[in-house]
Amino acid sequence: MRRFLILAVAAFSFGPVAAIDSGQAFDDPVLQARYETLISEVRCLKCQNQSIKDSNVFLASDLRREIRRLITEGKTDAEIVDFLVTRYGEFALYRPRTTGKTLILWIAPFLLVLLGGFAMFRVVRHRMSMPLDDDTAIAAKEGSPE
Repeated sequence: MRRFLILAVAAFSFGPVAAIDSGQAFDDPVLQARYETLISEVRCLKCQNQSIKDSNVFLASDLRREIRRLITEGKTDAEIVDFLVTRYGEFALYRPRTTGKTLILWIAPFLLVLLGGFAMFRVVRHRMSMPLDDDTAIAAKEGSPE
């Protein structure tokens, strides 16, 4: 029990030391909130399943520094997102912008399900209009000796 307690205390005290974003916080809470929002919406290009806020990869820290610099220069969120998309592509954003390409990606699954449902409806309707072979098979069995 004592070892568990020591490990728990060590684990909780190590948290602040292992903080991912070691950059100095903005003095203005509005700028800090913008910064936090932006870094949680940008995908780590190396990890690909984490935001740069949660990643400790060098590229993620470089992107956090770059976003901090752009905010300090007075760039708007839209300008910062445009910069990131121009440099790294739409994949850098967790929520890509709505364009013709992304609209196709969102609509295509629904269209495929509708197309499959329509095809299934047609096949079932066609099979229901076909005569049943059971009546002729039963008549043939009754008339033929086994």
